[in-house]
Order: sequence, then structure tokens, then C-alpha cells
Amino acid sequence: MPRQVDREARREQILGAAVRVFARQGYAASRIEDIAREAGVAKGSVYLSFGSREELLRAAFDGLADRSGALLAEVGRHPGGPAERLAFLVRAAMELLEGERDLARVLLDVWSAGARRPAWIDMAGFYREYRAVVAGLLEERDAHAAAPAVAPSAHATVLVGAIEGCVLQWLFDPEVELGPLVEPLVTLLVPPRA
Repeated sequence: MPRQVDREARREQILGAAVRVFARQGYAASRIEDIAREAGVAKGSVYLSFGSREELLRAAFDGLADRSGALLAEVGRHPGGPAERLAFLVRAAMELLEGERDLARVLLDVWSAGARRPAWIDMAGFYREYRAVVAGLLEERDAHAAAPAVAPSAHATVLVGAIEGCVLQWLFDPEVELGPLVEPLVTLLVPPRA
């Protein structure tokens, strides 16, 4: 009797293998055969779950976008005032990124491809969404305080840039650990309670 395969588990196995291969070899240099070998499946099994390399890449980024969207939604439900929710956002975003090292590496690889990257990767929209949440928390906080030293939109851009800068250093320099940078980010970039 043929063995039943959990299609969703197989799909996740292949997707995880694709992310590892893309991170190790670069997206442009990766082949379906490499992904199948990494996943321990036949090449045809990859095509049964995903129609192409680009479909694999898109599924990986859709998963990250879903996790990121859930995190942003959770910020609004998190207890406490704006400063506490912003600190939560910084901590949770860093934790999410720390758990996605290979995918962060792939994102950097694809982003650096410039005009050759898929049109559906909207990094500007991704950053805009994070900046809007941060700026909203800062504006909410500032409504009960004196005029801010820095405009909320500029503060949001710096905060998101600081997180990204830490992630880039973590990806390039094996001596940099992401976890120990969380509290310095919160201390430097989250204004204290009004």
C-alpha cells in the first residue's frame, strides 16, 4: 500500500529547504534540483508543491509578511501605553528577525538584485507599514506630552533604520549577535513614558 504523504508538511519541508538553499547559494544561482536535494525529495515533488523557483521565493516572503502582519496587529492589542507598545514592537520585531536569519539573507540577496528582483517584492510598502505603526505610537504618546524633539515620522524612519542596520551587521559579521542589541535599541529609540 502506498504511503500517504501529508501535503502541507511536505510543502513546508520543501519551502524550508528552498530558503536554506537560497540563503547559501543566492537566489539567482539556486536550482530546483538543489532544493530537492536539500529537502531529500525528488525534483518532481518540488514541482508538485511549487510551480517554480519564483513561486518558492514568493511563498517564503508571503509567510514572512503574514508573520510580520500578525506582529503589527498584536502591537495594537498589547497592554500598556504607547511607549510600552513601541518597546514591545521593537523587541518582537527583533525576535522575529532573529528567527529568520536565512530568510533575511535571501531578502538582502533579492533586494540587492535591483532591477532583476521580482516586481511583487514591495520593500517600500513593507517599510511604510512599519513606519506608520511606529509613528502612530509616537503621535499617541506625544498627544499627552510636550512637543517631541523629533517629528514622529522621522523618528519612525530612524527606528526602523536602526533595526535594519543591526540586522545587516548580524548577517555580515559573525561576531554580532542580534539578541543583545534589543535592549540598547529600546533604550535609545523608545521615548520614556510621558
